[in-house]
Amino acid sequence: MVEEIQKKMQKELEVFNGVQKEYHKAVALKQQLDSQLNENKAVKEELLLLKKDSEVYKLIGPVLVKQDLEEAKQNVAKRMEYINKEIKRTDGHISALENKQEAIQENLNKLKSELGSLKISA
Repeated sequence: MVEEIQKKMQKELEVFNGVQKEYHKAVALKQQLDSQLNENKAVKEELLLLKKDSEVYKLIGPVLVKQDLEEAKQNVAKRMEYINKEIKRTDGHISALENKQEAIQENLNKLKSELGSLKISA
């Protein structure tokens, strides 16, 4: 009986560690998306400061390519929209992983108490 509970605990710990790794990856991704969003906000603000006849260049690989100001604004707006959607998706994934971690933690605590009560009675 004690060995069964220890095996269950081991499996739960392995699952918990896997969920934790996935959680940390998701948090790192969210931080990366946040920094990209902030960078794009700064670009958008800079583009708003420009006059209609200003020249805008986009870096494509090692080359600067001339781009229309309105097109540049639209590209930045689309990119920000996409990043916001990804942030929302990542937030949902993070909260699901948090819930999963809590459930596994509860199972581990139950198994620990079962193991403790078995050792006391033995």
